[in-house]
Formats: sequence, structure tokens, C-alpha cells
Amino acid sequence: MDIVLEIFDTFLFDRLYATAFPLLSATNGQNIVQAATSTFSSMRELPTPIYPSTQFWTLEPSEYAFLSAWPRDNIWRQTLSLYVITWLFGLVVYFICATLSYFFIFDHATFTHPKYLRNQVRLEIKQASIALPIIAILTVPFFVGEVQGHAKLYDQPADAPFWLYNILQFPFFIAFTDFFIYWIHRGLHHPRVYKTLHKPHHKWIMPTPYASHAFHPIDGFAQSVPYHVFPFIFPLNKIAYIILFVFINVWTVFIHDGEYVANSRIINGAACHTMHHLYFNYNYGQFTTLWDRFGGSYRKPNEELFRRESKMSKAEWERQCKEMETVQREVEGDDDRNYGDEARRLQKKVL
Repeated sequence: MDIVLEIFDTFLFDRLYATAFPLLSATNGQNIVQAATSTFSSMRELPTPIYPSTQFWTLEPSEYAFLSAWPRDNIWRQTLSLYVITWLFGLVVYFICATLSYFFIFDHATFTHPKYLRNQVRLEIKQASIALPIIAILTVPFFVGEVQGHAKLYDQPADAPFWLYNILQFPFFIAFTDFFIYWIHRGLHHPRVYKTLHKPHHKWIMPTPYASHAFHPIDGFAQSVPYHVFPFIFPLNKIAYIILFVFINVWTVFIHDGEYVANSRIINGAACHTMHHLYFNYNYGQFTTLWDRFGGSYRKPNEELFRRESKMSKAEWERQCKEMETVQREVEGDDDRNYGDEARRLQKKVL
């Protein structure tokens, strides 16, 4: 995360902090800048020197980097900056990915499903917008620890334990997080915590891409913990870390897009996750079906989902609803969702 923080510091935060928390008068500040750009031999008058976060490129600090009482290595500044980045970056990635999926991948005939909620997209966006800033608060301590040098993030491929690790770290990360998320997710279905923490995400029986981040903040954070713990236990390349961070968010949208492309016994794609939203107690995995098979919770997606003429058929929907309602009563009791008559109204427009 230090790479992302350096980019934001260089192009945005240095100037903001210099304005909000100025170090000296303009004249003295200019003297410090001149000293900083000419020599670092006299460090007593200067803030902590600024070192690049990566050797792949260099971002030259502007004069504002030396004009704040909160220098870049100030832990409170780092905490505040990382909170803003985590919240806003998460929000931007969520809206971009979910919106692209919604308009170009998501099957809008889903609007006519009997279990599609009234104003569902609006509700999903509202829930996600409430959850993300709170999740950011809980996540920031991990990022601060990384920036402070407590994680095992490395910069150059030569710094890996062995060269092949630069490739193996990707499937290793997926395998590690898939294992722990499975058990965390399954734990969230325990009756003692389900209704409080995980039911908000199961409000969406037929989710749209905007449901991907629409959950209780504690639920969302709990399932993200393995991602953040990994670089504190195992080496991880800094660039790979950023790539995986984006991939995770894209994947989370992908498994909620309702386009059932991957009919795989291994990949936990959108079809498998639809089974989870419909029938609650199956397919807890994030990336693969391995641990669902091991834990006896795997459910093969209905074959009808992979044929458009049958996945949107009245007969298939009636069969889904009948079973879903039975399981839903066992898991939740009374159904407090507001389906209304919107599905029937939209059905006349779409079909």
C-alpha cells in the first residue's frame, strides 16, 4: 500500500497537508525546500527524508512535501490518508465494476424474477455506501502496519524467497484466502450471528452486481481479513499486492452478475454463488468449490441456469421459489423482504 500512498501524497495529499497543517512561515519553508533540493547533508533542519516506495519508478516530491507539520512518515497522517484512500478507492472500484457489469453483462430479465425486490438496485447501493466507509476504518490498521514496514511485502522480483515464487505467490494467495474465507463465511451462517451480521447480504435473493459490496460492515470486514493477514505471514510482491487487491473487488462483482458462464466443478463462479443466495446453506467458497466439497456444502448449479431459454422460464423460477421459501423459513423464519408487485409490473415490460 506504500506505492498507492506515495502516488496520492505526491499528487494530492502533500499540498493538502501543507495547507491544513503548515510547518513554518512561507519564508522559512522556502529555505527548507531549497536545502532539501540541494543537499541532505544537514538533516537537523529537515523532516525525515523521503524514500521512494519502489525502485520501478521515481516520483519527485514537490515543495509541499516538506512544508507540513505532519510529514509523510507521521503515523496519524498515514492513518488518515489511508482511510480516505481505502474508502474512496473502494467506492470508485465498486461503482465502476458494478456499473460496467450491470450494463454490459448482467441479464436485466432478472428484474422479472419473483424474488427480485422492490427498488433493489437502489437498496443495494445504499447498503454498500453505508458499509464501505466503516469497513475502511476497520481495514486501515492493516495498511498502516504495511506502510510502517511490519509486513513481508517486497519490491523487486530478486527479493523473493526464490525466483519461481514471483509466479507461485498468485495461486498461493488465492488458495490461502479461499480456505479461510470459506470457514469465515460458513461461520457467519451460524444461527447466533446470521441474522445480525450476514442476513443483510442475503436480503438479495436474486442479486445484481451492486449487491457485491452490499453487506453489514462487520460481515464485509470479516471476510476480507485473510487478504490483509496474508502479507504479514508470507512474502508478497508490492505490485502483485495491488493487482490482487483490484482482482478481489472485480471477482466479488463477477460472482454477483447473474451471467452463468463458468459451469465448472472447480471455479466458484456466478452460478455457484447464485445457488448460495437462493438456498443459503451451500457454496460458501470465494474462488473455488474445493472447501465446499471437503465440508459437504457444495451444491452443483442447476443445469437450467446455463441455458437462457430455461434459466428465465416460469417453470424454473417457480421451482426455485418453492425450494427457496422452504429453506428461507428454516434459516430466517418469517420473510420480511418487500417483493411487492414490481416483478410482475416489470415482467410485462421485459418479456
